[in-house]
Amino acid sequence: MKTFVGIDLGSTTTKAVVLDENAQILGRGITNSRSNYDTATRVAKLEALVDGRLTLCRRQLGERVPELKGRLDDFLQRLELGFRLEQFLEQLDDLERTCVDHVDGERFAGKENAVREALAQVFDTLRGEAPAMYEPGAQRKSDFFRDIAGSRYLAIAEETARAADLSYELLLNVYDKSIITVENRPPSEDMSGKFLRSLAKLVKDAPEFGVDSRTVESAVKAALDLEIEETYLVGTGYGRVTLPFSKEHIRSEILCHGLGAHMMYPATRTVLDIGGQDTKGIQVDPDGIVENFQMNDRCAAGCGRYLGYIADEMNMGLHELGPLAMKATRSVRINSTCTVFAGAELRDRLALGEKREDILAGLHRAIILRAMSIISRSGGIRDEFTFTGGVAKNEAAVRELRKLVTENYGELTINIDPGSIYTGALGAATFARRAVH
Repeated sequence: MKTFVGIDLGSTTTKAVVLDENAQILGRGITNSRSNYDTATRVAKLEALVDGRLTLCRRQLGERVPELKGRLDDFLQRLELGFRLEQFLEQLDDLERTCVDHVDGERFAGKENAVREALAQVFDTLRGEAPAMYEPGAQRKSDFFRDIAGSRYLAIAEETARAADLSYELLLNVYDKSIITVENRPPSEDMSGKFLRSLAKLVKDAPEFGVDSRTVESAVKAALDLEIEETYLVGTGYGRVTLPFSKEHIRSEILCHGLGAHMMYPATRTVLDIGGQDTKGIQVDPDGIVENFQMNDRCAAGCGRYLGYIADEMNMGLHELGPLAMKATRSVRINSTCTVFAGAELRDRLALGEKREDILAGLHRAIILRAMSIISRSGGIRDEFTFTGGVAKNEAAVRELRKLVTENYGELTINIDPGSIYTGALGAATFARRAVH
């Protein structure tokens, strides 16, 4: 099977999209952007291929296993959860080995054995907790290994150190040294083994699906055995200049986001993309070709990094900002979306007795007002209007956007795709396919 790959190397996340020969999305993958951009690219591609194999499993199981009719989504979700659990445990083992390797030096003052024993307890606890995190319906604050493992490691290590009469700093130090190494070492590419082990466990533990194990295994093996050829690859994004590709395999963010939005919604004429580092207002023609654009200048004010800073200041998760802002009864006026001054203004507002949710509502409105100014300079908003980027997943930002678009431009079609964070990678993959066809 010939495939076409797009890589969008963003400042906070790196995305990959794999298209098949019919321009259909075969798979999508995302990972934290790292200082090691080459690794981020490989991990994102690997994640997209995992998703692609699940797409192929869906096709094979749908054709060969009629017993799964009406329950195929549930079956595939459980298959993926089993795969993700195996992947997590593999990386957890890698992290433990790396932590143990860092237990040396004068700072341990002869406590090396005690620290190794404490690490063994910490990782045994982490392994014991892991299966529950990958049960259907389980809530995880993140799908990234560093986020999942890190938060629990720190909590468990603190308790373990106290019980063992050890300095918590010793366990924290080996973790900090090890996580970067592990994060920059992609999971093994033993994809088939993980899927087949997950499948065997699923068939055994979930007899309610009523499937014949040999038939299901044959279908999944057919999906895993299908050769996937990377025919052409195009890279884009904030870190595109670091990508190990020749110039003909690089496209600008503006071109890729414009074309990607067109591929999602062919009637798109105006695109707003708010990513980690920049905000882009883009005008495209009926074929998705960029006619005009404007970007924020010099800094990341009002972008994803700004929201991340606000979340840190309020000791919250980034994903919690939007839901809390939706509870606001009023919107506090925010004078600046500058990251440098945001903390001071936030603290001043809190000191004046303003509610956190009202402050956040004002922050989201200020972000969108700034974005509207950028769109205006690019030529305004034309029907249809497509909102993309990580911030498009923030419900409070979407609410303010809808209000301001209606107030300034009247009733327009506003498109927000659940997978809008992949827009740039989709545009890049489309350029890759067009380079061959």
